[in-house]
Amino acid sequence: MASSATGRRARASGMSRQETRWAWLFLAPWVIGFLVFTGGPMIASLVLSFTEYDVISAPKFTGLDNYRQLMSDPAVAKSLGNTVFYTALHVPLAMAVSLGLALLLQRVGRASGLFRTIFYLPVMTPAVAVGILFLFLLNGQTGLINAMLALVGVQGPNWTTDPAWIKPGIVLMSLWTLGSTTIIYLAALNNVPRELYEAARIDGASSWRQFRHITVPMISGALFFTLIVNTIASLQLFAEVYTMYFGNRATQESTTDAALFYVVYLFQQAFQFLHMGFASAMAWLLFLIILAITVLQVRVGNRFVYYEGD
Repeated sequence: MASSATGRRARASGMSRQETRWAWLFLAPWVIGFLVFTGGPMIASLVLSFTEYDVISAPKFTGLDNYRQLMSDPAVAKSLGNTVFYTALHVPLAMAVSLGLALLLQRVGRASGLFRTIFYLPVMTPAVAVGILFLFLLNGQTGLINAMLALVGVQGPNWTTDPAWIKPGIVLMSLWTLGSTTIIYLAALNNVPRELYEAARIDGASSWRQFRHITVPMISGALFFTLIVNTIASLQLFAEVYTMYFGNRATQESTTDAALFYVVYLFQQAFQFLHMGFASAMAWLLFLIILAITVLQVRVGNRFVYYEGD
């Protein structure tokens, strides 16, 4: 009997080791990709952030000089301020508009599939194409947006040249790609039990009270997720802004510091001026900022998020 039990344990152990080997085999492409394209470059950039490196010559160790320069460079503070301002304006607006669209889609019924596709298609548009498109749409003299405002008697601003309107114009452009957030909210709304609304209506609750006390708590997990994801994406905005304001010499000469976003300035330092060490320090500063904001959001958000399993 003892030998039989020992044999079963040995076979089970052998099967477990075999399953582990197969698991690592299937995970190997991801692990290799992470080490080569994510983990390795992160470690390399951390090392380079303590050096002076121009790609042509060998890196020269400079200690904390790059980080000291970060604190004294006014362009870093300006670009970071522009990015934070954009994020604070874009994220709440994008979430509100996406939730409104999702609520409308929920009422459409059978046609919601078609409208889901229509709303999601802009997400597939390349960022460079979006930047070029909105460079024409936001033109202060001939742009379509100002032409539409003129139809209702409103004189549109110079979206692309007036420093006071550049960042609002970029926020308006970013609303073009709300499809992903809208689809997430629609899925969350469809998972809210209908019985809760029926019970609330029987108790005489208004539509606003149903939305506030049923809809928002029940989709709070989706709201929390998109808050974090959209915040991270907003802090790393690059392609559209660079295409609109820094992609050609004519536009670049007329632009102002209002369009200088953090990742744009990082790109300039790395690939225009070849200050790879300083750019690496900028990248790690952005990483720490995003990490701190995300940790804060998680700690605060967990107090208000409802999870069905709780």
